[in-house]
Amino acid sequence: MTAGEIRKSYFTGQAPRHLAGQAGVTGQDGIYSPQIARINTNKMREKIIYKDESYKIIGACMEVHRELGPGFLEPVYQKALELEFQRQDIPYHREKALELYYKGTKLKKSYSADFVCYDKIIVETKALDSMVGKHEAQVLNYLKATEFKLGLLVNFGQQSLKYKRIVL
Repeated sequence: MTAGEIRKSYFTGQAPRHLAGQAGVTGQDGIYSPQIARINTNKMREKIIYKDESYKIIGACMEVHRELGPGFLEPVYQKALELEFQRQDIPYHREKALELYYKGTKLKKSYSADFVCYDKIIVETKALDSMVGKHEAQVLNYLKATEFKLGLLVNFGQQSLKYKRIVL
């Protein structure tokens, strides 16, 4: 729909040709009324897994990034984040060895997560210019292999903190 068609439909009360007669566009009185799809955000919020916990973790990450900014190596951010988790009373394990499973069978290898918070959220930290698909795939693989449901991929290496919630 062109801007001219939108203006015309607004001022004349008639639907553009390609929308004429469509349900929800033309009212019972035959006058065109543009509709905007609404998303029920309450239902979306209910489905966010570990919402409060992940909100606190991301808040701690933002505090570390606000204080240090970009440019340090990953271990610096990890140590600062550990201190921030302690300061904010966020339960965590650092470099926790997690058991890996393949088709329900425990493997002899283990994965060491940067952080596991609340005994259920993997936090993987990065200090990169940008994150790419392989970083997300890494966290997704960790989730599959450990049977955890949520991973947070956090990048301290850019001008503003970047993070991604990865849900299994």
